[in-house]
Amino acid sequence: MGICWSIQIKAESAFSTGDDSKIAERNGNSNSSSKVSSGSQSHTPRSEASKPGTGIVIAVKRLNQEGFQGHKEWLAEINYLGQLRHPNLVRLIGYCLEDDHRLLAYEFMPKGSMENHLFRRGSYFQPLSWRLRMKVALGAAKGLAFLHNAETMVIYRDFKTSNILLDSNFNAKLSDFGLARDGPTGDKSHVSTRVMGTYGYAAPEYLSTGHLTAKSDVYSFGVVLLEILSGKKAIDKNRPTGEHNLVEWAKPCLTNKRRIFRVLDPRLEGQYSLGRALKVASLALQCLSMEPKLRPNMDEVVSTLQDLQDTDKRDRRDPPVHRGVAAGGGGSSAKKASSCRQEVGPVVAYPRPSASLRV
Repeated sequence: MGICWSIQIKAESAFSTGDDSKIAERNGNSNSSSKVSSGSQSHTPRSEASKPGTGIVIAVKRLNQEGFQGHKEWLAEINYLGQLRHPNLVRLIGYCLEDDHRLLAYEFMPKGSMENHLFRRGSYFQPLSWRLRMKVALGAAKGLAFLHNAETMVIYRDFKTSNILLDSNFNAKLSDFGLARDGPTGDKSHVSTRVMGTYGYAAPEYLSTGHLTAKSDVYSFGVVLLEILSGKKAIDKNRPTGEHNLVEWAKPCLTNKRRIFRVLDPRLEGQYSLGRALKVASLALQCLSMEPKLRPNMDEVVSTLQDLQDTDKRDRRDPPVHRGVAAGGGGSSAKKASSCRQEVGPVVAYPRPSASLRV
């Protein structure tokens, strides 16, 4: 018979593992709350049943049964989401263990992932408006800022559109904390770890050295912000030669009033002012700086996006007499795309991703 609990019971009381060791470096949990005790089954599992029609809708995630890595990711999710609460983090309802099966129960997010809304085509997934895209970006930024400002800093390490879930009102919530780990403490500037994550989103200095900082998450946020602006995936080998890597292709266009239209999603035409588009593009470019120290922190990112949202609300309430230049630009998107690459300087030689990187 399996063991199941409400998340109100601490993760260290979950089940017996046969040892008293801390969760391995893969999760980055180094405090005592990350321990799994061998004598941890003293709590009685909850078996309360709700009356028909009175329960809540949940989403159940079954983790990979193959290898110890899936077990560690399962533990990491329980330890982080079991202790952290924020409007922009998905809520963990409970968890179960039975034989080799490991389940997590989350609040149900009816709008699915941001990835689906950006990249899937079809009648069910309509293109998100500029206003909703900025709302999602701001919500996700607030979630990351909260993690970075936690009592013990948490580095998310796998920030990408598929991990941003949306509720019925398009409020963004971060999910999947399997790769998260504690940030540096004391006088340490970084934590050294095996390179994990998803290729195309990981910061270049992390790929090459394994040194993980909060600025690694900031870089990943810059990639996602660029995906939100362009409607294009970070890595897509189906695009023409020179455009496979979105960051490398788009960077030269992000600060130019004319070339910016080559990057912006044509489905957003007429929904934003040129000034706002350039501000968001400039923020993405700052986050994507090759030098980590030049990247803003997530509090600064939140402040910038919040100001843009507040300005947009004021303008919709009291439209100014003279609007900025609206998005447009004419010409085929293919022609725009091909010329964005022409003024790129020397291409940065990124290290080859390790086998641990998700493609």
